[in-house]
Amino acid sequence: MKPAILEVRDLTVHYHTSKGPVQAVNAVSFDIREHECLGLVGESGSGKSTIALALLRLIRPPGRIEGGRVMLDGVDLLNLSNEDMRTMRLAGIALVAQGAMNSLNPVARIKSQLRDGLKDHHVQMSSRALDDRIDELLDSVGLRREVAGMYPHELSGGMKQRVCIAIAISLRPKLIIADEPTSALDVVVQRQVMDTLLAVNEELGASILLIGHDMGLMAQIADRVGIMYAGNFVEVSPSAELFRDPLHPYSRLLIDSLPSLEVKGTLKGIPGLPPSLLDRPVGCAFRARCPRAFERCVTEEPLLREVRPDRFVSCHLY
Repeated sequence: MKPAILEVRDLTVHYHTSKGPVQAVNAVSFDIREHECLGLVGESGSGKSTIALALLRLIRPPGRIEGGRVMLDGVDLLNLSNEDMRTMRLAGIALVAQGAMNSLNPVARIKSQLRDGLKDHHVQMSSRALDDRIDELLDSVGLRREVAGMYPHELSGGMKQRVCIAIAISLRPKLIIADEPTSALDVVVQRQVMDTLLAVNEELGASILLIGHDMGLMAQIADRVGIMYAGNFVEVSPSAELFRDPLHPYSRLLIDSLPSLEVKGTLKGIPGLPPSLLDRPVGCAFRARCPRAFERCVTEEPLLREVRPDRFVSCHLY
C-alpha cells in the first residue's frame, strides 16, 4: 500500500446561522495516497465541496473550520499562517473548479492568467523563459500555443477547463482537487478533459481528489471512492470492489439507482430526503431512509471502521 500524501483527521466545519450551527462536515477522517485518485461522491449538501474548500483554507464566514488536522506531506495546513497558506496554494495543493467560465478573468488573455500564478509565487524567469513555460503548460493539456494570446470568451467550455488545469499544475503541486470539473460539459468533452487531467497527473506524479455526482465517471477514473452522507463518510472502498459489492445500504441504493444497459427496468430513486444538518438526528443519519435499519441505529451513531482489507464502512450491520 502506498504511503499517504494527505492525512485528514477529525475535520469539522460548521456554518453559523441565527438558528444555530449547520454541521456541514462532521469530524471526517480520510487519507489520499501517493499518485492516487480518490473520488468523493454523495448527494448535494453532503459536504463534498466544503471538504475541498476546507483543505484549501478557503472557508469564509459564516463558515468556520471548528477543528481537525490536515497534513499535506507532513505539513499541517490548518496551522499555517495566512501568508504561508497562500503560498501553499498552487505550489502544494491546487484547485480545478467546477465552473471554468467563473474561474477565468474575462478581460485578461490566457497567458496573463497563467503568468500571474507563477509571478505571485516569485518564480524567477526571464520574459522569454516565462513564455516558453506557458507554451509547455498549454502543450501538456493539449491546447495550441496560440491559445495563450486569446481571451476566455474565444474558447469552448472544454478548452477553458483545460486552461484551468494548466493553471492548477503550473507549480507542480502534490495534490490536485478537482471539484466537479466536467459538470458543465457534454459527454465527449467530459472524457477529453478527464483524460487530460489523468495524463498531467501521471506526468507530475501528483494525487487527485475528484469530487462529483457521476458514479459512472468515478467507476472509470477513481482508484478508491468515498461515499458521503450528511457530512460524514459512510463507505470508503477501492472503486472496483465498491461497484461490485457495495457494503453500506446507502452505497447500494446509490448504485442500484444507476441505469443499466444489460437489464431493462424502471429507474429507482432513494426514498426520502437527507436530514437537516442544522438539527442532526441522534443515531445513524441515514436510518430514516434505510431499508435495513434496526433498534441500535436509532440511538447510536456508527463509526467508520475497517471491516475488510482496505474497506471502511460506518454501519451497525458490520
